[in-house]
Amino acid sequence: MGLNRRQKLLKRLFDLIFSIIGLLIMLIPISIFLLLATISTKKNGLYTQKRVGKNAKLFTIYKIRTMHGENNDDFITLKNDEKITVFGAFLRKYKLDELPQIFNVLIGNMSFVGPRPDVSGYADQLKGSDRIILSVNPGITGPATLKFRNEEELLAKQENPLEYNNTIIWKEKIRINKEYVLHWTFTQDIKYIYQTIFN
Repeated sequence: MGLNRRQKLLKRLFDLIFSIIGLLIMLIPISIFLLLATISTKKNGLYTQKRVGKNAKLFTIYKIRTMHGENNDDFITLKNDEKITVFGAFLRKYKLDELPQIFNVLIGNMSFVGPRPDVSGYADQLKGSDRIILSVNPGITGPATLKFRNEEELLAKQENPLEYNNTIIWKEKIRINKEYVLHWTFTQDIKYIYQTIFN
């Protein structure tokens, strides 16, 4: 069934208010991180990429660049640690490269809490009841994100990271995200945000 109209309004109102507050607090740190990322990668410190959003529509996600190459977060390249800058590794460790996504929340194509936005070929290929995941905005954090917060390290240990992602991690994310949408509560969102910041 998913979120009803009142729940969607409450969720959006929370996102709008706290994205404004978050940007007022984090604008200077984000600007500094972008400058340092530009210096360390010798490219524009702001990394953009098309991701699958609500109703399977593509949108532009914002991140801080952490790698020398054009890719910024393709897990297939994770074994090539030399591509990740020293500063980029610091940002990834503490998830600070995700901070510009507060702009996505403000714009309205992301939420603070929800399924992580995927590249094409995953969420947009969902079938049947699994497509309920696409009825909400993707999130900066969420239950699946928290469970797989060390996903990069996990995939880097696999002989075939792509196969492991597709057969193990992706299927578990679908299950978790379906449960999230089907049984959404505002207090759960607050809990996920708390766990993201303090755990």
